[in-house]
Amino acid sequence: MSDSEEYSDSPEMHRNPSPPPESEEADPADEEAVDAIGATVYSKHWLFSTLTRLIQAITEQNSGDAEGPTELSEEQEEELCKVWDMAMDQDVSRFLQEFKAPDILLGVIAKSQCPRLTEICVGILGNMACFHDTCLDLSQNEDLGAVLLLLLGDADPPTLLETCRLLLTCMSQADVAPLWLERFRQQPSLCPSLCFIMSSSTNVDLLVKVGELVDKLFDEDEELMKSWLSGGRRGSSGGVNENEDDRNGDEPQPDVPTSLLEAAKQLRSESSEGLEVYLHAIQLLTTVDEGIQALVCEEGAGAAVWAFMCAVVCEDLCQPDDPALSLQEQKSLLGPALAVLAALHACQGPHFTVNTDLTLVGSALRVLQYHRENHLSRQQGADSHRGAQRQGQEGEREEGEQQGGQDEQLTALLECTCELLASILVAISRDEVCELLKSGLLTEKTCSSAARALLPQYTAAVQHLVSVLSDVEPKLADSLKEFPSLQAQS
Repeated sequence: MSDSEEYSDSPEMHRNPSPPPESEEADPADEEAVDAIGATVYSKHWLFSTLTRLIQAITEQNSGDAEGPTELSEEQEEELCKVWDMAMDQDVSRFLQEFKAPDILLGVIAKSQCPRLTEICVGILGNMACFHDTCLDLSQNEDLGAVLLLLLGDADPPTLLETCRLLLTCMSQADVAPLWLERFRQQPSLCPSLCFIMSSSTNVDLLVKVGELVDKLFDEDEELMKSWLSGGRRGSSGGVNENEDDRNGDEPQPDVPTSLLEAAKQLRSESSEGLEVYLHAIQLLTTVDEGIQALVCEEGAGAAVWAFMCAVVCEDLCQPDDPALSLQEQKSLLGPALAVLAALHACQGPHFTVNTDLTLVGSALRVLQYHRENHLSRQQGADSHRGAQRQGQEGEREEGEQQGGQDEQLTALLECTCELLASILVAISRDEVCELLKSGLLTEKTCSSAARALLPQYTAAVQHLVSVLSDVEPKLADSLKEFPSLQAQS
């Protein structure tokens, strides 16, 4: 038997040949899909490498002998700024969270001697906080919360700006805002730090962000606002925090009203958006007794606030050559400014009095006149017949509010304007009325608009005006006497 025959009779089973070995070159498309972060084209490997190099760089920085601030290389800054931009994507933000990037960035911030590096790290966290899940995760990190509040005492404006942006983003989430409010209450350096920025900075962007943060805090937590007004030493319950040291008993407490006012002055000609924020924050002060007392006490800022608000209203807004529609555009500035003026005018006392400039009276009359003109224009456009029927009726202010029921700012503006004007008219003198007539501020049109808005709530103020006009301008007085509320009082 031949060898070949012997082999062919072997009892071993036949099988298909083994497959060829895998190709050394995998499909690039598959590799990219595995490396991509979520549905993005961003690379996991690149992000890992960048963060790893960041850790190495900060380690080397702290192991050296450098004492002052250090700088990032151009390449490092470019790569980190890419991460900053990438963090605005939700998939990237989620991946960074899973990769424990917040802890890495927190460590870098704590050790950084480079202001630009700190700014970028806080900026990355700020972009991550734009998404609810990552915002919740960041907000629950107690160490991160403590470091961010301490950063508000930093000297670098860009870092301060990004820190405020991050805090505002977190405060916008209803379920995490209470965590931050509690931290704010327990941080004694917060009020002095923010007041220092408001009273000394000339950086417009920073002042706007700090103002937004302070306004948000005051709006959300009245007790926090009161504690800052009374020296910034209340605990979370509103009482004195016995665990706080005086640190420096001779150090003057920050003056919150003056700090807000200085920032508002800086922004008056630079940013109407920022000015609006500070006017609203000052208005919030006047909603609590502590705020009023801080303004009208012997050394309070009430007189300075009054002068500034008068200047804004009389010089910047609702001018005689403005169209009536400008009232709609300016209501967010006029509203809080006139509300503060109304509150201060009503709280005059031994340490605080105001000299009412007649141009302020003219501005208040013009606000009501422009409102009436806008009201009539809307009525004629919607239903000319119904508008004709309502002409001459009282209570137009309330009726106008109902028609624009969604416009809370306009409603508030009309209410505070009427309150201020009534408090002035109820004691206006003959000489002052003559001056208003002579200057053209008090006319048949402005009188009629004011009466429609003031009646019937402020009947006493209109009656006093009519009595004075009866002596100096009888015809104008007679036109006002036609209103039913005044006829009923006759």
